[in-house]
Amino acid sequence: QVQLVESGGGLVQAGGSLSLSCAASGRTFTIGAMGWFRQAPGKEREFVAHITWSGGNPRYADSVKGRFIISRDNAKNTVYLQMNSLKPEDTADYYCAASRTYCSAYGCYQDNDYNYWGQGTQVTVSA
Repeated sequence: QVQLVESGGGLVQAGGSLSLSCAASGRTFTIGAMGWFRQAPGKEREFVAHITWSGGNPRYADSVKGRFIISRDNAKNTVYLQMNSLKPEDTADYYCAASRTYCSAYGCYQDNDYNYWGQGTQVTVSA
């Protein structure tokens, strides 16, 4: 099993920045890629970004491209999501997920591409 714990959510004004962290523990050697998803109130969960466990091949949803950066710290088994130029529409619960596949060929953009999920952290962007 793999355990994922997110942190770093909070309230920020539009145009501001936040950094989310996701610490992985347990059988981390089974992880191929890590992703971030988000779910806004009344909406379905959507893909935000993913990166391979080795830290390569980052991919982003069009809605966050150029504003969000996903990265990985190998030593800490932690994945980060740096969110810049935040907009009110970025308000959501953000979830970290781990996949047993590398997601490098076609990407992993769907919920069922991932095997493990964190509990989520709330991000609120005020206008």
